[in-house]
Amino acid sequence: MLAGTPIGDVADAPPRLAAELATADVVAAEDTRRLRRLTQALGVQTTGRVVSYFEGNESARTPELVEALEDGKRVLLVTDAGMPSVSDPGYRLVAAAVEKDIKVTAVPGPSAVLTALALSGLPVDRFCFEGFLPRKGGERLSKLREVAGERRTMVFFEAPHRLDDTLAAMAEVFGDERRAAVCRELTKTYEEVKRGPLKALAEWAAEGVRGEITVVVEGASDAPRNLDPAELVRLVQVREEAGERRKEAIAAVAAEAGLPKREVFDAVVAAKNAARTGSAQGKGLS
Repeated sequence: MLAGTPIGDVADAPPRLAAELATADVVAAEDTRRLRRLTQALGVQTTGRVVSYFEGNESARTPELVEALEDGKRVLLVTDAGMPSVSDPGYRLVAAAVEKDIKVTAVPGPSAVLTALALSGLPVDRFCFEGFLPRKGGERLSKLREVAGERRTMVFFEAPHRLDDTLAAMAEVFGDERRAAVCRELTKTYEEVKRGPLKALAEWAAEGVRGEITVVVEGASDAPRNLDPAELVRLVQVREEAGERRKEAIAAVAAEAGLPKREVFDAVVAAKNAARTGSAQGKGLS
C-alpha cells in the first residue's frame, strides 16, 4: 500500500494514515527519522518492522518487500512528503508487485503538484508533470527545448539554489513573458506563491529563495508567437550551439512559434546571406 504524507502541515495527514502506520506488518520509509517524527506528531506507534526505502537501496530492497507481500504481509510505503512514486521512491515496488499479480492500493494524500496547480492561477484543465530538470545548464536547456511547444500547463520541482538559473533558462526558451508561478513552502508557515512573467520571476529569484519549490508554467499558446525574423534566427542559433542540427532546430523553433517551417527557414537563409554580403563588402573596403 502506498500512503500519502503531509507536504508541510501535519494536520493535512489523511485519517487512514495513522491507522495504516499502526497496523502494517512492514513500513518502508524514505527516511526513518522523518517517519519517527511523523508518527510522534500523529500520536501513533508502529507495531510492524520499519525499513528504509530510498533511491540508494530501492533496487536492492524491492525483492525483499515483494517477498513479504507474497507471504501475505501488509507492506506500507511512505516517503518524506506527498505521494510515493511522484519524484520519490515507489515505482519499482509497484511495478514488481503488479508483475506478481499482487494487489496494490493507496491512501490518498497531499500532493505538491496538485496544490501548486490549484494556487498558480494558470489553466488546470490539462497539465503535465515534468519533475526535476537536469542540473547541468546544457542538459537543462535541451530538456526545456523538448517541451517548448507543450500546450498543457507544466509543473516542475526545483531546488532553491538552482531556481534563478532554471527560471532564466525557461525565459530564454519559452519567452520572457510566459506566465508562471513559483510556489514555495506549500502548506507551511512561510508559504508563498509568486506569480508573473518568467523574466520577472528569474530576477526575483536571483535575490535568493529558500524552501521546497514547485514551479508551474503556462503552456505554449495555440496562437503564433509574434517573433520577428531576427528573433527566429537567434532561437535557431541557440539550439545549434547546444548541438542540434540546423534542420531540427528550425523545426523546433517553428513548432514553438506556431509558424510554418518554411518561414523560419527563409529567415535563417536571409540572415546567412546578409552576413555573407556584409563580410564581402567589408573585404572590398579593406
